[in-house]
Amino acid sequence: MPNQTFFNLAEKKRQKITDLAIVEFAAADYDNASITNIVKQAKIAKGSFYQYFEDKKDLYLYLIGLASQQRITFIQAAQAQLKSKSRPKGFFEELRQMFVISTQFNAQYPQLNQIINRANYGESPVKEVALELVLAASKQPVHDLVDRGVETGDLRADLDPDLATFVILTASNSLRHFIPEKLGLDTHQLAEGETVDIDMQAVERIFDQLILIFKRGMGSL
Repeated sequence: MPNQTFFNLAEKKRQKITDLAIVEFAAADYDNASITNIVKQAKIAKGSFYQYFEDKKDLYLYLIGLASQQRITFIQAAQAQLKSKSRPKGFFEELRQMFVISTQFNAQYPQLNQIINRANYGESPVKEVALELVLAASKQPVHDLVDRGVETGDLRADLDPDLATFVILTASNSLRHFIPEKLGLDTHQLAEGETVDIDMQAVERIFDQLILIFKRGMGSL
C-alpha cells in the first residue's frame, strides 16, 4: 500500500502520478516498467516517489488493486442501471451479467484491463500476490450475490455461502486460462496487449454453459 504521504497529496497531483503509472505498467511488463519514466513525466524527484511508495512492487500492487476495484465498481454500476430499467431476473442471471459486464469493462478501460492481463498471463516476481488481489476484489460482491440468492430462494437454504463463493470465484478465475485455450488465443499476445480477435459470442456461450453447470450441476438425474 502507498504511504500516507501519497494520499496527503493534492488530488490532481495524486491522480497524475497514478495515471502515468497506469500508462507505464500497461505498456511494459513488470521488469521493464520504469519508475524513472514515471517520475520524469510527473515532474517529481525520484526521492519523492520513495516517500509515496516503498518500491516498484508497492506501486505495481497498488495499481493491480486499483484496476480490480474499478472493474468491480464498473460491474456494480452497470448492474444497478440494468435493474433500474427492468425487473431483476434472479441469482443466475445476475451472475451471468457479472461475467458479461466484465468483458465490457475490458473494452472501455483497455489500460486497466492490460494491467490485469499482465498479472494473469505475464510473469513477475509478485504474480501470485497480484492474482490474490484480483480475486480479493471480487470476493465480497460475489458473496453478497450468493446471500441474496439464498434469501430470495434462488439458491438452496442449506447452501454454505462461503463455499459457494469459493466455487464461483475459483471457476471464474480459471476462465482466464480456459477461454484462451478453448478459443485458441495466444496468452502471450494478451499479456503484451497485442490486437487479438476474440469471438465474443463464443465467450458468452462459455458463460452460458458455466451458469448452466452452476444451476443444474453435472449429474444426469
